Amino acid sequence: MFLISNAYAQSNPLEALGGGGFLGQYGFLILMFVAMYFLMIRPQQKRAKEQKAMMEALAKGNEVVTAGGVLGKITKISDAYVTLEISSGAELVVQKNSITMVLPNGTLKSL
Repeated sequence: MFLISNAYAQSNPLEALGGGGFLGQYGFLILMFVAMYFLMIRPQQKRAKEQKAMMEALAKGNEVVTAGGVLGKITKISDAYVTLEISSGAELVVQKNSITMVLPNGTLKSL
């Protein structure tokens, strides 16, 4: 045994650097989840809440824009559908969730 030295088990390299605890092993994953929440999930929830509030606030006489780009004034509202007057005498029935924006009153007169 003169030419062969004893082999000793090597410790974890992270423990040797002082990062072998729970935070060292899972800290990056936790940090990524927190960043994803603030950059992706939270803004999407905020937009969904604003869209829901807009849908509930729709009223007869509001001027709106649909997802297809059609501008009109609301003449009738039901649970799932909205009737829009797109020009004098021409009405269009659209799904309520296709309305993307409520315009300030008087916008259609200036067009």
